[in-house]
Amino acid sequence: MYSKNNTSSIAEEFELKTKKEQRSERLSRIMPVIILIFLILFFSITCPKSFPTIYNLKTILNQLSITLIIALGITFVILTGSVDLSVDGVVALTGCLLSVLVLNSKYSTNLGLLAVLISLLVGMLCGLVSGIFLVKFKVSSFMVTYAMSAIAMGLALMSYGGLFATIKDPFLLSIPSTSLLGIPVITWIAFVVFVISYVIQEKTPFGRYMYAVGTNEAIPRMTGIKVDKVKIGVFMWSGACLAIAGMISSLRLGYGIVDIGLGQYFPAQAAVVVGGTSLSGGRGGVVNTLVGAMIITVLEIGLLLLGVNTYIRTGVQGIIIVIAVILSVHRTDRTICK
Repeated sequence: MYSKNNTSSIAEEFELKTKKEQRSERLSRIMPVIILIFLILFFSITCPKSFPTIYNLKTILNQLSITLIIALGITFVILTGSVDLSVDGVVALTGCLLSVLVLNSKYSTNLGLLAVLISLLVGMLCGLVSGIFLVKFKVSSFMVTYAMSAIAMGLALMSYGGLFATIKDPFLLSIPSTSLLGIPVITWIAFVVFVISYVIQEKTPFGRYMYAVGTNEAIPRMTGIKVDKVKIGVFMWSGACLAIAGMISSLRLGYGIVDIGLGQYFPAQAAVVVGGTSLSGGRGGVVNTLVGAMIITVLEIGLLLLGVNTYIRTGVQGIIIVIAVILSVHRTDRTICK
């Protein structure tokens, strides 16, 4: 039996441990903001004539948009403890599909805004298929989404048959170059996606279920939550975000080509983990992702203004994401990637 003194000692030790964990959690939440402020100050001092300017601010906001949209999509997947590697393929497929369904130089097809809806639904369909294979056939999210990326890349190439189609629709082509209140329209689109993501995450039962599944999916299963539907739902949301990013990428270029999907995954994934969302699931969210996307974008543009080599810039991003993953694993003992 424990004596009164032993019981008191255990209680005090538990209280100290709890306070330490709370301090660590508060620090992990505020650290990304501190890093962002530091980067802004650092590049403002080292590039005083080019970084702290209105033109560069617009450049940052413009550059931020696609990374943020993709990152918001995969944030939901990561919150459930899974991973989505289909980014490059689905972005390419939906962008190429848009280019051949609107007024273009190769085909007589002209579906107008209906093409936007179709491309969006195709992205969601890719997410649906990935989610079904994950929950019904018990294939790991890593493998099923990697396969989906390859399949989508192949379909993207088939959509334009090797010779890409130039987009001729004047309204759609004007979107990337149009600003509203001095902010690029595509950045407004990214902010709208962020607001929708935030509302889903914070104001709906689905958002609460994501955290529960990511923390320990056995518990929500026992309480009657449809865990499989939650998993499929987050992949469909990711697919929708990838479709939006793919269409914007295609409109930026003025044509659809499979290469628009290449290299899109890494900065988005970096934004999620640098922002503080745990790869093991259950902690973080879209606000963290917004801060993380800003960090990655400011870092990329700042290093570019300093004249740093492209490969070195990529290496710096790689170092940052590895450190973020190490810190994430250190804070939890849960397995990454279900």
